[in-house]
Amino acid sequence: MLTAKENLRQVIRGGKPDRYVNQYEAIQLLFHPYWLHNPSPAPGQENIVNAWGVTNSFPTGTPGAFPVHTPDKIVVKDIEDWKDYVKAPPLDFPQADWDQLKAQYDAVDGSKSYKAAFVAPGLFEQTHYLCEITNALVYYITNPDEMHDLIKYLTEWELKLAEGICSHLHPDAIFHHDDWGSELSTFMSPDMFADFFLEPYKEIYKYYHDHGVELVFHHSDSYAATLVPHMIEMGIDVWQGCMESNNVPELVKKYGGKISFMGGIDNKSVDFSGWTEEDCRKAARKVCDAIGPNYFIPCITQGGPGSVFPGTYASLCKAIDEINREKFGITDPDSGRLPWQILF
Repeated sequence: MLTAKENLRQVIRGGKPDRYVNQYEAIQLLFHPYWLHNPSPAPGQENIVNAWGVTNSFPTGTPGAFPVHTPDKIVVKDIEDWKDYVKAPPLDFPQADWDQLKAQYDAVDGSKSYKAAFVAPGLFEQTHYLCEITNALVYYITNPDEMHDLIKYLTEWELKLAEGICSHLHPDAIFHHDDWGSELSTFMSPDMFADFFLEPYKEIYKYYHDHGVELVFHHSDSYAATLVPHMIEMGIDVWQGCMESNNVPELVKKYGGKISFMGGIDNKSVDFSGWTEEDCRKAARKVCDAIGPNYFIPCITQGGPGSVFPGTYASLCKAIDEINREKFGITDPDSGRLPWQILF
């Protein structure tokens, strides 16, 4: 039996996987010093200001934190003068911070799991965090020069972040967030998306690939089927979060070998009040019956190992293990992987 890491590599490289990769079993999400210096709200906390000056809240009973965009809390008051408002946080961290995080990377068994540095939010999300999403989408139309300049500024900051991550922590994967659509549509047309984001992301992901990172995972739990050609050109190895609305079986047929897909199980299908193990078994079997293990990883669309309602993620893991036992005769999957990481 292959280790979880090697099985994932076979899935992505078009080799001979011996089973489905089970959600995040082959990826250990790890962090970097920026997270030590970027305040974020815990569940129940409200109005926490982060290192970019964005106010975030995580009200009790909600799935996660999100920016607060009452007029007094929007960072960019005037897009034409965005430089007066947007101040990138410093990335020159004490060596002790790097050493603390490097110890966590070193503790991961790299034969069983990719060591993936976690980066969020991405370029698009950061623009609407700073501007408010309706404002940002309007600015892409009315003030394209300013938005290009803002994205360039954010890209330069991300490249400096990447330099620190690669030189100090040496991950072999990156797990990068940036949501590019709703369930049914992208936030902008493919041509407009390419105009603003293709070259910046090519630059960022090329830096990682050129500095020891084997795999780039990009999370966007959304409809983004029309953006897949751009994802391939950007250098994304795995699109994580591909919702059912994308027709994932067709995407695998069309683009498998150029990019892989991780998702196909919407949170709404399994992650709700009153969910059952049968819901999880049904969702896992539906997607695995439709798609084989090459270029595809059955996974909840959420951008990390976990779920909104406790137990859902673990139940899905159990369901996929059952499928691997029935289809491929895998009876002891735990011997090839690290203990489950559940972050949410």
